Amino acid sequence: MNRVSIRVLPILIFLLFNVSNSEDEEVKQSLVRFMDKLAGVTAKTDQSWGWNTTSDPCIHKWKGVSCDTQLRSVKKVVLDGLNLTGVLDIGSVCKASSLLVFSIVKNNVAGLISEEMGNCKRLTHLYLSGNQLSGHLPDSLKELSNLKRFDISNNNFSGKVPDLSQISRLIMFYAQNNQLSGEIPKLDFSNLMQFNVSNNNFRGPLPDVKGRFSAESWSGNPELGGEFISKESPPSAAAPLSPRKSEDSSRRLLLIYFGYAVLGLIILLVVAFILISKKKLKEAKADFAKKGVNAYISSTYDVSKITEHKSENLASYEESKAAMSPLVVLRSPRAQGLRFEDLLRAPAELLGKGKHGSIYKVMLDNGSTTLAVKRVKDWSVTSQAFSRRMQRLHQARHPNILRSLAFYSSKQEKLLVYEYQPNGSLSKLLNGSRNGQAFDWGSRINVAATVAEALAYMHEELSEDGIAHGNLKSANILFNNNMDPCVSEYGLMISHSENPSSNSHSNSFSLDPARIRTSFKADIYGFGVILLELVTGKPVQGDELELVQWVNSVVREEWTVEVFDEGLLLEGASEERLLILLQIALKCINPNPYERPNMDQVAVMINTLKDEEDKSSSHV
Repeated sequence: MNRVSIRVLPILIFLLFNVSNSEDEEVKQSLVRFMDKLAGVTAKTDQSWGWNTTSDPCIHKWKGVSCDTQLRSVKKVVLDGLNLTGVLDIGSVCKASSLLVFSIVKNNVAGLISEEMGNCKRLTHLYLSGNQLSGHLPDSLKELSNLKRFDISNNNFSGKVPDLSQISRLIMFYAQNNQLSGEIPKLDFSNLMQFNVSNNNFRGPLPDVKGRFSAESWSGNPELGGEFISKESPPSAAAPLSPRKSEDSSRRLLLIYFGYAVLGLIILLVVAFILISKKKLKEAKADFAKKGVNAYISSTYDVSKITEHKSENLASYEESKAAMSPLVVLRSPRAQGLRFEDLLRAPAELLGKGKHGSIYKVMLDNGSTTLAVKRVKDWSVTSQAFSRRMQRLHQARHPNILRSLAFYSSKQEKLLVYEYQPNGSLSKLLNGSRNGQAFDWGSRINVAATVAEALAYMHEELSEDGIAHGNLKSANILFNNNMDPCVSEYGLMISHSENPSSNSHSNSFSLDPARIRTSFKADIYGFGVILLELVTGKPVQGDELELVQWVNSVVREEWTVEVFDEGLLLEGASEERLLILLQIALKCINPNPYERPNMDQVAVMINTLKDEEDKSSSHV
């Protein structure tokens, strides 16, 4: 018993030592003093907030305070919308030297920003919008070299803004609706993503904003005007023009007007050409919809050649209706009795076109049955091998994997028939969220977990067959009537080991072990990109490498919070869980395929994260 006590004692001492090593007493007293001045009468009557000398800001979780994972130092103070009516004491809060984020948005706080602001050396986010703050901005602001977001809008600040051009990481500067004067501040506009100084008293020339912002960003400053200027070429003092210079100016103006006239004529011709092209395209689409898939296929292949060069699957176009019967229906009530001729005759709408083929929405039985038909071209694989693969995929059943209902195979092309999914793809949903459509954090983590489980099942089920997805992307994650995600086109493509230069299909379903491993690891990479799309809210547009490289560059610069979708942060999504999902994504896109986790491991990690999110939501 004594031995157990002796062993436990060092552990207890260690824990007590760590607990006592949160923010030191001086910092804690400064923070309490800060809140006493800031709160007015609001927080003094609410003991649940903490903010007293008998508790610890990290261990006891003071209101609005976030700390590091070891609970030793304050990282964030966020006190938005709490009806605080006191005075800002920036010197006291900056005693917390590890502070990264400070926000008191939408309160009624008075006071000014003192020179002690410069003591917040590590500060990255400063949000003071929507208060009654006044006075001049201190020169010490230029010492905040890590600052990325700066928002002092909707206050009563006056005077000139210090030169902040040396703060190279600044990406947001909001100072609208104040009484600031002098010239528009010197900023590094090449990095700025958000900028607004409207409704102030700025005067003088406009800065060179690198074409990134509209006039609304500086409207409401009556004495502001003049041409854009660049930092490299400051304007010289104006000198009176001589008659000779005046004459030269007139000639230049004449040439400029003539150039504008020529440019206008070119634009008119281009617009006319576009309108004519659109009209022709519209007519072609109408003709296509009227004639159906048959029109597309018959126009692609020369019927006489098909008759002349008979293959094992195509006798001739004329014989196809009676003798060929090439459509194989895979035991599906949805496609029971479906014939190849039905697809050929049915009205069709082109939904999308990629480098591997096209997909159509096909309406049968006067529109009562809607199917999706994937047409794959230039895939030199034997019909027997293709048939075996489709039959094997049909056997591997998972509710979130979209199985084919039927398929057709010839030497020239392959057709696959799927149940039409009416609610679009994950890619379109992410595009919609950027335009205001709701796609909250809970829904995103659910999509990630569901897709991960489905892929883990398929990888396990088809590991011996060597069948990976081969073309995993957000455009292939579809939503059914219940908005449940379904992975489409599984196993339809052979992965090219993420080689961007490869644009042709494999001519066989090789069971080479190295190739199989690489194919499954390529799926992991594709899923990692999907996770990046979910946490950033940025759907891949064309080349996925652009998103991957951007995320890696931001993470390298330790600006990780800038990666996350701003809409998720505004809704109150946990930054900690967002960070965990980002870390999982980064593991999946590891440049070395053999260092990536397998899909089963990824599914476990994401489901653990989802469970934590569900528990957190149930306690709200």
